Amino acid sequence: MHDIKLIRDNPEAFDAGLARREVAPQSAAILTLDAERRAVATRMQEAQSRRNEASKAIGAAMGKGDRDVAERLKAEVAELKDVLPRLEAEERDLTARLQDELARWPNLPDAAVPEGVDESQNVEVSRWGTPRSFAFAPKEHADLGPALGLDFETGALIAGARFTFLRGQMARLQRALGQYMLDAQTQQAGYTECATPLLVRDEAAFGTGQLPKFAEDLFRTTDGRWLIPTAEVSLTNSVREQILAEADLPLRLTALTPCFRSEAGAAGRDTRGYIRQHQFEKVELVTICRPKDSPAEHERMTAAAEAILQGLELPYRKMLLCAGDMGFTARLTYDLEVWLPGQNAYREISSCSNCGDFQARRMNARYRPDGQKGTEFVHTLNGSGLAVGRTLVAVLENYQEADGSVTIPAVLVPYMGGITRLTPAA
Repeated sequence: MHDIKLIRDNPEAFDAGLARREVAPQSAAILTLDAERRAVATRMQEAQSRRNEASKAIGAAMGKGDRDVAERLKAEVAELKDVLPRLEAEERDLTARLQDELARWPNLPDAAVPEGVDESQNVEVSRWGTPRSFAFAPKEHADLGPALGLDFETGALIAGARFTFLRGQMARLQRALGQYMLDAQTQQAGYTECATPLLVRDEAAFGTGQLPKFAEDLFRTTDGRWLIPTAEVSLTNSVREQILAEADLPLRLTALTPCFRSEAGAAGRDTRGYIRQHQFEKVELVTICRPKDSPAEHERMTAAAEAILQGLELPYRKMLLCAGDMGFTARLTYDLEVWLPGQNAYREISSCSNCGDFQARRMNARYRPDGQKGTEFVHTLNGSGLAVGRTLVAVLENYQEADGSVTIPAVLVPYMGGITRLTPAA
């Protein structure tokens, strides 16, 4: 959510930031609505003040025996009692409309964000690892996986398209990946493990920016709750409507959870295989911090995600997203893209974003700086550390052998109970 004070002070900068997101200027309409709301609020305050003054004056007039003045004042108070509810209702309506407008538009890009309208204009920051040279034509995971326990047919039979059933050694590999990631983020990167609700209320989905704009991307239960699309929702909202002590910041939180997405905006994309599913697992990273610390925390979080890929020895590249490719709540985003030899391409496996105070305003999450009476909004950051299913895909494709088997990365062997290779079923 945007700060109305910043828009009042510099509407041109607000419109310029939206323009980088391919959004038309909005400051004039917002400020008009703001002016209407403030005018009604002023009239309401004046009416309340006059009612109080007239009420006091009635007693004084009665004490002097001036019944005509008293009756006139009583009539004025009665009229103000009728007017005030109308003004209050109008002020509530204008406030709600203004809040809706401030919540409607995406976060403004950081100055470091490159210009661009889509992923083709993202900027490569760095690469790690060298793609493996194969003595045979590497397969895509969708062709390699079924003989190893990646059962697309049963998943579709049970739940429909974009659901997969994992069996035996494949299910063990997915569990091993999630546990390895969670252990690394808690034991090495300093994140606190959390177990969060998988269902959230409207307020929580609004707080992190999923509602109202992206409702079609979510699954809703019959009682009106939402299945989380990522643990970002529950982890970040753990500080909603709170005033935190500065000494308690930063908060670094992580959780391994199922995630649920309708993929309404991804029709026709990655329909084959395990990359884009309605249900998947992810280790989420969330940081709540002071505004001045968020740039450094962003780099730290991205490095924590990179460490997983490096531990698994999976080649990847780090991309700085352009303004047109960033998510709704982000002000600056790094994507990590892992090399998939079966596709002969880099594919996104983690997205780490600094959201500034954008989500905090929606959640009313603040902190009190030491020695100050007032409060400030915290900054929030979120990232994948990593998407488990996509990491499984990367392991299958990068560690495959000519006979259809898959070597287990060394760091995963303890999590696999000593198993060093997945072997295809006869």
